[in-house]
Amino acid sequence: MVLLHEHRRRRLAEVLSRQRMVELAHVNRFSTASELTASIAHEINTPLGAILTNAESAVMILESQSPDIAALPDIVELKNIVNAILQDDRRSAEVIRRMRSLLKKTPFELKNFDFNDLVRQTVEFFSSLAVAQKFELVGVITPDKLPILGDRIQLQQVILNLVVNAVDAMKDIPPESRIINIRTSRAEKFAELSVSDRGPGIPEDKIKEVFEPFFTTKTEGMGMGLSIARTIIEAHHGQITANNWGRGGATFLIRIPLARDRAGNSAGGDRRISGLV
Repeated sequence: MVLLHEHRRRRLAEVLSRQRMVELAHVNRFSTASELTASIAHEINTPLGAILTNAESAVMILESQSPDIAALPDIVELKNIVNAILQDDRRSAEVIRRMRSLLKKTPFELKNFDFNDLVRQTVEFFSSLAVAQKFELVGVITPDKLPILGDRIQLQQVILNLVVNAVDAMKDIPPESRIINIRTSRAEKFAELSVSDRGPGIPEDKIKEVFEPFFTTKTEGMGMGLSIARTIIEAHHGQITANNWGRGGATFLIRIPLARDRAGNSAGGDRRISGLV
């Protein structure tokens, strides 16, 4: 009876802890979106401006004194305009879809998927925002499959937090030097992801503190992003660490168990990819 009560108490504590993590993660996603507001606005306004210009051009053709819609040049021009409008509309819709996916509140849900696919999607998301933020994003994805059991939205949030922090760390260096490297690799029974920047790095006496709640070097930061990231990774039975690297800047390394390894099967024979671009 005592053991049953203890088991129920532990299960309740786990449920409550996970619920708190979901709530904090949801708040943190809004904070991340707030930091990206300028980039998101730029990414949406650019195609909207192009749509307006193309629509005005189409109106001018249709309202000309002697429009000859049957003439080949006019038909080709109008088709090009309409296709450009459709392309820019889809581009804007995709940005909005990604933001809705990021901001929606969802329960912690584990599913099987390839970690590489999630990293590719996140790199694509940031690549479209890189112009406004004035940085270069270099993604190197291992050809090896990285099957994991995880929550896609929560893990994407961790990557977003790391990239946003990297962008912020490089705000005082020349734009041409603002490079972020994202690399995935397979290391024995783990999927690995590293995010590296070329900023000033982390003070050696602060490396052990970066994942603590309310630790921040930002003037307006809450100091919860990395703490939440660690909580999410640990909920996936993984690890996240921070270090400085030789070329200057910081590297954050995430390790998550491969799905089949958690089921007790071997994943031997895989090669490990290391190093940075």
